[in-house]
Amino acid sequence: MGKVHITGTSFVPHSDAVVFHYPLEKRHMLSRVKGELGLKVFITDNPAIRFSNPIPQMETNSHGRKERTFHHLPNPNFQQQQSQFPSQQPYMAPMVNQTQGQQYAYDDMRNQNQNQNQNQFQSQSQPKVARMYSASSSQPFEYSIKETSPYLGGGQVIGGRVVNSHNRRASTYDLVEPMQFLFVRVVKAQDLPTMDLTGSLDPYVEVRIGNYKGITQHFSKTSNPEWNTVFAFSKEKMQASVLDVVVKDKDMIKDDFVGIVRVNLHDIPTRVPPDSPLAPEWYRIEDKNGEKKKGELMLAVWIGTQADEAFPDAFLLDAAMSNADSSVSSMFLRSKVYHSPRLWYVRVNIIEVQDLVWAEKTRFPEVYVKAQINNQVTRTRPVQARTVNALWNEDMMFVAAEPFEDHLILSIEDRMGPGKDECLGKVYIPLNQVDRRADDRMIHSTWVNLQDPDDNNIDEKKKRKDKFATKLHLRVCLDGGYHVLDESTQYSSDLRPTAKQLWKPSIGILELGILNASALQPMKTRHGKGTVDSYCVAKYGQKWVRTRTVVDNLAPRFNEQYTWEVYDPSTVLTVGVFDNVQVQLENGNSKNDNRIGKIRIRISTLETGRVYTHSYPLLVLHPTGVKKMGELHLAIRFSSTSMMNMMMLYSKPLLPKMHYIRPLTVVQLEMLRHQAVGIVAARLSRAEPPLRREIVEYMTDANSHLWSMRRSKANFFRLMAVFNGVFAVNKWFGEVCLWKNRITTVLVHILFVMLVSFPELILPTVFLYMFLIGLWNYWFRAQYPPHMNIKISYADGVHPDELDEEFDSFPSSRNPEMVRHRYDRLRSVAGRIQSVVGDIASQGERLQGLLSWRDPRATVIFMVFCLVAAFVLYATPFQVLVIGTGFYVMRHPRFRHRLPSAPLNFFRRLPARTDSML
Repeated sequence: MGKVHITGTSFVPHSDAVVFHYPLEKRHMLSRVKGELGLKVFITDNPAIRFSNPIPQMETNSHGRKERTFHHLPNPNFQQQQSQFPSQQPYMAPMVNQTQGQQYAYDDMRNQNQNQNQNQFQSQSQPKVARMYSASSSQPFEYSIKETSPYLGGGQVIGGRVVNSHNRRASTYDLVEPMQFLFVRVVKAQDLPTMDLTGSLDPYVEVRIGNYKGITQHFSKTSNPEWNTVFAFSKEKMQASVLDVVVKDKDMIKDDFVGIVRVNLHDIPTRVPPDSPLAPEWYRIEDKNGEKKKGELMLAVWIGTQADEAFPDAFLLDAAMSNADSSVSSMFLRSKVYHSPRLWYVRVNIIEVQDLVWAEKTRFPEVYVKAQINNQVTRTRPVQARTVNALWNEDMMFVAAEPFEDHLILSIEDRMGPGKDECLGKVYIPLNQVDRRADDRMIHSTWVNLQDPDDNNIDEKKKRKDKFATKLHLRVCLDGGYHVLDESTQYSSDLRPTAKQLWKPSIGILELGILNASALQPMKTRHGKGTVDSYCVAKYGQKWVRTRTVVDNLAPRFNEQYTWEVYDPSTVLTVGVFDNVQVQLENGNSKNDNRIGKIRIRISTLETGRVYTHSYPLLVLHPTGVKKMGELHLAIRFSSTSMMNMMMLYSKPLLPKMHYIRPLTVVQLEMLRHQAVGIVAARLSRAEPPLRREIVEYMTDANSHLWSMRRSKANFFRLMAVFNGVFAVNKWFGEVCLWKNRITTVLVHILFVMLVSFPELILPTVFLYMFLIGLWNYWFRAQYPPHMNIKISYADGVHPDELDEEFDSFPSSRNPEMVRHRYDRLRSVAGRIQSVVGDIASQGERLQGLLSWRDPRATVIFMVFCLVAAFVLYATPFQVLVIGTGFYVMRHPRFRHRLPSAPLNFFRRLPARTDSML
């Protein structure tokens, strides 16, 4: 079959002998024999060395049959394979104990190798369909989205379509389940009787239905109070048939009974919008025995749904809040709509300063300009002023919100020493007097007079009394052509510029129905049992919405519907669920609301006109790992006003044109985004009820820029998944070149010759192939919007120490020993990234070194090659040259050699600039 020749110079002593694989030499040219013969050849004069038995030992199993026993040896290519995947290296081991860390790293790598081998075996044994989009079904079922079929205002939703089989009355609230409430409007009272000898009365009203109770505010010393307060009772929880409206007199010891009005619930009318509001009526108050008394109370009582106009301002009463003052607790329970302020970029161009005055004439001042808007502070570079003038010409960027409440404060500082600066003058510029622009037109520069640094009066009349001759030359403007990023760029919900005259018409309407939540995890204890006071916050564009707080319920029902205008489909709607800890908070203390989960929905993934009703898992990453906190049921519908306008948007730039004409750096954008989030959080926290800072930061991903080992691994695996298709094509083409399947290889040769012979068919074939792939993937498209995936996020395989590092404060609050180990791990990760970047740079430098004469012999060889190639390409038809190159690449393995090709060897020998590195 074949033979091998061993040269005498390869004979070595036994201590240096290794197994070497010799290729078999064929008996003749047409022989089909191929393979290698592994031999260990050595010279020895030791008679103790004897030949080994190559036949494996035979062991008898329990069934009486003999089996071969093989000892698994370590894979010699293991280190090489692991070096290609830096995320699987032992530097991941974050344990304080080095031995435990190595054991964890080894177990991690072993498990990953086993998973890779198992996946590879499954991929070889089972047929797979390649798809362009991988759905979230790859994660466990409990973390996946589930489609639901609820009965909404317009009927039951089945397969994204509303089946109106019950002939329900049309309503604008057609994406939520109707919920009936008993509304009680307490308007005013007149001629109330006094209860004490002084003749004064401090009246208030108490509305009761069974165990549910609501209390209005009290008025001092009046018999004709006006409350105009609305209470809402959930009808499904009412366990009484009579409504009691009691008028009481506020007293320090015990409140006195004034009178009562009783209303039978069976006589209460039902109101459904768009009916007009129910007119209130006067009711005579009665005593405890049912006798009529002096005084009247104006009430309006009706049964309605959450679509009622009074619902957003009504006090929603719950059994858990029955003993609380409604006027105090309602601010934490009501549903509200918020609008974030319009944000502007403030561009300040510091040009120069003239006629400086400083105290010490024995030295030249080292001056710089400090600019400040609220808590945003920026400085120019320090300049040595050898005259009374100094020049900078530097730009600064700030974020400001309408209405402008802060001033731009500019001060000239003299750096006298480390940590010792002296103010030489300052000026206050009101932002509402600054010019605004929507493009890149030139703003005229101005000269401003500096004030005495000890004068903090910013009154206009005071500023006119100039004490200094120092003047500052600058340009200031409000840039309205940019979109001020106040949320993560990957999940932006608005891309419009600040200037309203640049806004385009909306392309559609987004409707969101927040139905209910189920199986929520208890966040606190009340009366000895776990409970949660949950509410939802949704953000899209400048509009924030907050549902009412459902108290003491692990399966709350919200059934609230909201609407937004959509200006760009490449935007994201964010819905978060939180636990309200402000309810019944003692002593007026303030604590952060707890996070229950968050959902993101990209508008471009929604079909127009379809109603999406799904149950989304609420996933939160805790220091102990990923945890499912419950499920949130939503109904979403995106309606387009003009399909053509929406299609045209896909050809327009994503951001306003100022981002491309005068782009901002990545560092600037990140710094300005941090400032914008702080401004929005401060403004929304001043609303009533406040939308707290922790809510705004969580919804806008304010801390997404912080380091996380988990995110780094997740991004690495995402990058590898992107190139999986390229790797698969490369592997398939390698099998074609190796003639694994001869029929496929012959067909590829025929197709290659056809495309080269008719080059005008290349591009049509490529585009037709992609069209067919898209048509094939249509049948496997996702039927629901994408959701957070724990496998893509690498949340299911993250180590506890890495989670502890991710949840650590900034700066770190851990002990120095743990910080040192994490720093060493970070150095190891960065070292591998550094090596990869260096290797890529080396390849580029080798390309530059072809004609740079850095290696004279290599440059001469390449120049001769270029000269010969020029004549060959001129004399040879291009199609013949391409066919010859393709046939050479796909040549039969019989004509191949295992060593690298000559061009590759030549390229690897070229010099790079690594020799110049320290």
